[in-house]
Amino acid sequence: MREPPVLAVEGLDKSFGAVRALHGVSLQLHAGEAHALAGENGAGKSTLIKTLAGVHRPDAGTVLIDGEPVTLHGPADARDAGIAVIYQEPTLFPDLSVAENIFMGRQPRRSLGRIDHKAVKAAAAALFARLGVDLDPEQPARGLSIADQQIVEIAKALSFDARVLIMDEPTAALTGSEVARLFAVVRTLREQGSAILFISHRLEEIFGLCQRVTTLRDGALIASEPVEGLTEDDLVRRMVGRDLDELYPKQATDIGAVALSVRRLTREGVFTDVSFDVRRGEIVGLAGLVGAGRSEVARAVFGIDRRDAGTVEVDGRALVNGAPSAAMAAGLALVPEDRRAQGLVMGMSIERNIGLTGLRTTARAGLMDRRAERSRSLDWAVKLQVKYARIADAVGTLSGGNQQKVVLAKWLATGPRVLIVDEPTRGIDVGTKAEVHRLLSGLAADGVAVLMISSDLPEILGMADRVLVMHEGRLTAEIPRTEATEESVMAAATGRAA
Repeated sequence: MREPPVLAVEGLDKSFGAVRALHGVSLQLHAGEAHALAGENGAGKSTLIKTLAGVHRPDAGTVLIDGEPVTLHGPADARDAGIAVIYQEPTLFPDLSVAENIFMGRQPRRSLGRIDHKAVKAAAAALFARLGVDLDPEQPARGLSIADQQIVEIAKALSFDARVLIMDEPTAALTGSEVARLFAVVRTLREQGSAILFISHRLEEIFGLCQRVTTLRDGALIASEPVEGLTEDDLVRRMVGRDLDELYPKQATDIGAVALSVRRLTREGVFTDVSFDVRRGEIVGLAGLVGAGRSEVARAVFGIDRRDAGTVEVDGRALVNGAPSAAMAAGLALVPEDRRAQGLVMGMSIERNIGLTGLRTTARAGLMDRRAERSRSLDWAVKLQVKYARIADAVGTLSGGNQQKVVLAKWLATGPRVLIVDEPTRGIDVGTKAEVHRLLSGLAADGVAVLMISSDLPEILGMADRVLVMHEGRLTAEIPRTEATEESVMAAATGRAA
């Protein structure tokens, strides 16, 4: 007979005003099992996580630990119950050591109340040994990679004797090798009896790591079932409520004149001698490994970073070096890689975020025309099917996919001739991903020149008319759509192209 679940929720309900975030959700987490939580952005995953973390109190339903009902009044109660959440963006004290971060506020003491630094270091080293990773306990947290910071957060959770680890999009900012190491740590935790709740939009990770999957849609439980026997199509159907016929809806377009011309672009120590064109009606994919210089090229093209050499032209008009306003005036738009830090003002409203790029056009005698701003923002929010309660709500209240739509709306409202999108579908669900692809394809069909930077190879291969590949700051290949394969792109990305 199977052991009772370490953690279970039964009939959980949670509403925020008129928005019903969870409705009758039930879930069981067993020791030694990795359990995936799947669903589109806005399906209720974040609300469920925050409820288990003690951040939200449910309106109805029960949380049980080892079969006994518990009330989680706050994060401290959740921690004491053995529940820990590992977020995709860890929050460590940068100037403290790794060991000090793990045991902050509860360090072992010697006589006279002094901290026993040797014991702190030894305890941290023992936790890393348990996880099978090689990290120096005395290393400062500042400068650690996101992957290493997550390992520190996991070690901290184990130091509290956490038996349930909730991992929220832990691989979103990791490289392939870092993902492999994280998965090895998760498998070690499983073998030691921990229960893992794993949230990811990458279906291949769910199938490669987890034994069971629970799917939410519109706040309701759709299915909780073994991964074995499921296909990706089955899971997508449960998540979006329909067959996802075409994830990469690439339209045939008439390729026109050169809209963006980049010649011999150089930024000392970052990238060198980068030249390419993007034509009207064309989607050009820019591929390469993390650190190859792709985002840095985009920032220099748009003028955020100054270039040391080279020229950028839009429709034959040379852009002033280091002047984003000149790039915008010429019809260039940039959707940045990090929507939260670079694309949005998180505490500002949805309408104000969309309106930021139109301040000049919606101002009257130097004052904001709030009615014009709201009309413009509502129009684009409807066009991109942004899901929100009120357009005046803070953009930080939206799901990741809807935040991405707001960033796109902000820039599409400028009517760009050239659109640069950096990681346009990172961290968003498959349903929203298909919508973004359809939008990009439609823009190209309307004559917009699109430069798409992505680490998702299937996305590059599915959407691009041509693929440019970078390796260590240089363009190493230009591959037509008909010849682009994962093998040819990766060969160029690793410097092995002929």
